[in-house]
Amino acid sequence: MTTPRRALIVVDVQQEYFDGILQIQSPSREQSLANVVAALDVAVRQDLPVVIVQHELPEGAPVFAIGSDSWSLHPEVERRLQPSWKRVTKDRSSVFAGTDVAAWLAEQGVDTVTLVGFMTNNCDLATAVGAEDLGLAAEILSDASGAIHLANEAGKVSADELHRTLLVLLHSNFAAVATTEAWAQAVEAGAPLPTSDLGTSATQGRAAFAG
Repeated sequence: MTTPRRALIVVDVQQEYFDGILQIQSPSREQSLANVVAALDVAVRQDLPVVIVQHELPEGAPVFAIGSDSWSLHPEVERRLQPSWKRVTKDRSSVFAGTDVAAWLAEQGVDTVTLVGFMTNNCDLATAVGAEDLGLAAEILSDASGAIHLANEAGKVSADELHRTLLVLLHSNFAAVATTEAWAQAVEAGAPLPTSDLGTSATQGRAAFAG
């Protein structure tokens, strides 16, 4: 068993997701934040590289406008910042798009990225998919991320259903999904998280819905 060389990527834990129109609905914002903080504590104890990401749009934008409350990191993350951590802003969904995060991770010898933060239905999903192109294994912590209710011309879906569905999707191909507690145990043991694959998930899916 090869010990993963992990980095923790904290995706957009910004005030918009607590006070704005994009408020996280499932899991609860408070629960997700507590687990993000717990993951940061593990990263500090285990000396993992950490990337802190903020979504940033121009002044006057309705969300994430640079310098606005919406753009600001949540205070629980802000007060834990350390000089050795990589800080980056982005204006697209994937953490890797238009940033130097991939190059920085390569310099650290990282082969596995652990994603926490927001949202499961946007930046977390895009970053996990982007990791595949870079040859990086991805992990996502189910209780340290979250989704929002969505409705548009294509239909509507609750945040709880969306979050759960995307985690199943991610675990079928793009990322190992686990709780923060299970991940912390794997980090301390120097072990990878259990993963699935599309074939296995398809076979289990047929069995689950048979008849």
